[in-house]
Amino acid sequence: MQCPSIQHTVVTGSRCSAAFVSAHCSLAVRPSEGGLCWEPEVAIVSEDKFHRSANSTYRTGSSSLPADQEALLGNLLDPPPSGLQRPEDRFNGTYIIFFSLGIGSLLPWNFFVTAKEYWMFKFRNCSHSATQESAMGSDIQNYFESYFAVASTVPSILCLVANFLLVNRVPVRVRVLTSLAIMLTIFMVMTVLVKVDTSSWTHGFFAVTMVCMVIISGISTTFTSSIYGMTGSFPMRNSQALISGGAMGGTISAVASLVDLAVSSDVTDSALAFFLTADIFLALCIGLYLLLPRLEYARYYMQPIRPAHVFSGEEELSRDSPNASLLASRPNKPHIPPLCPILKKTASLGFCTVYLFFITSLIFPAVSTNIESLNKGSGSLWTTKFFVPLTIFLLFNFADLCGRQITAWIQVPGPKSKVLLGLVLLRTCFIPLFIFCNYQPRVHLKMVGFTSDIYPILFTCLLGLSSGYLSTLALIYGPKIVSRELAEATGVVMSFYLCLGLLLGSACSALLVHLI
Repeated sequence: MQCPSIQHTVVTGSRCSAAFVSAHCSLAVRPSEGGLCWEPEVAIVSEDKFHRSANSTYRTGSSSLPADQEALLGNLLDPPPSGLQRPEDRFNGTYIIFFSLGIGSLLPWNFFVTAKEYWMFKFRNCSHSATQESAMGSDIQNYFESYFAVASTVPSILCLVANFLLVNRVPVRVRVLTSLAIMLTIFMVMTVLVKVDTSSWTHGFFAVTMVCMVIISGISTTFTSSIYGMTGSFPMRNSQALISGGAMGGTISAVASLVDLAVSSDVTDSALAFFLTADIFLALCIGLYLLLPRLEYARYYMQPIRPAHVFSGEEELSRDSPNASLLASRPNKPHIPPLCPILKKTASLGFCTVYLFFITSLIFPAVSTNIESLNKGSGSLWTTKFFVPLTIFLLFNFADLCGRQITAWIQVPGPKSKVLLGLVLLRTCFIPLFIFCNYQPRVHLKMVGFTSDIYPILFTCLLGLSSGYLSTLALIYGPKIVSRELAEATGVVMSFYLCLGLLLGSACSALLVHLI
């Protein structure tokens, strides 16, 4: 007997049949007069209502709904025993762990680059005469931030490529724990060197620092992309927690630099506090990641990906049934995830991610940190010492954190909505807005269009808020528009989009500064 035609139906977890649900359609086994037959089936179900959902993708659930409010579809895990529902995240334990891991992914790096005065102090050269020191030390002291940028970007790109190739070869647990252990070791070395007199071997210390920077950048990227890819198998709130945690790391480092600016009198003491804090937090991240599999909620989503069993009535399909072989055999995952399908699926979100971080890194920090108070001549601490740290660094990081956290409650527009792309492109307006604030020094554009300190504050808030909200949406959608098997690899690809945007924005920011 022929199987019926394709039907649109709602999967309710009935014991009559079990379906393999993918992002678009599925094959379900259902009884017919001639026995069992395969029937294509489209599932329209939300993540919250379907308790066995492990991964989800956005798709229009009803023609009456707008395109940016699309229904969630779920990819099935092995069905749990009868009556057992998806575990709940008790006390938000998993959410807190991912949030903390997000902090740990960027806090050490932020502390590393925030200690500018410390690096200026360490890169001086006291072993030569004053004239020699000025000539030899100026190159390192004046350009070490550029050296840091190069040393951090290149390894990040290479490690992202390597991490993509290792997704199915090396377990995520090994990659995450190894990355954390290496980062902790490097930071412990840097902590010890804080109180070591390096004035007699400045160039040697600079070489050691650059090697540490290269290792930290690559390993940090491996850790971040691995843990982000891992959250692709969890509900979206966990990806959001990880991304928001990264913004919290930036906020903490901004607050720490302000406190240091206000109370510290010894640059080595403040650097020691920075590096010790990073050491402690990295050790905490190792403990939290080891705790994660002990939580029932996390275990549920971390279980191996296998096709769902097929039931007919209340009995599981017999192993020696002719149809059982169709379910029992499933191709092993290839060693290298298929790149082309991921790129095709994530093309729109990838462009949004690249352009979002391109605009943000084009403006912050190269342009925004050179905007001075119009009342700088008054000589007050606010207009001279604290204007940039407070109104640029702290305000941007806090607004970015708020934007990312809002996505925990509001997730619109949807991943295939043109509104998302439109909002991303609209951020281009920030470039002239910041240029015509009181950026100094001005060589080509003499006119200052915004003659009040409130404007850079307002623009910085909008830049951070829009960057945090829109980038988080794009990043959490990415692993959800592919099958669960490709979620981790897609997370690595989305991390590559992020790094590409930062690289392009940083490179073009130098050109923009010279045009002002």
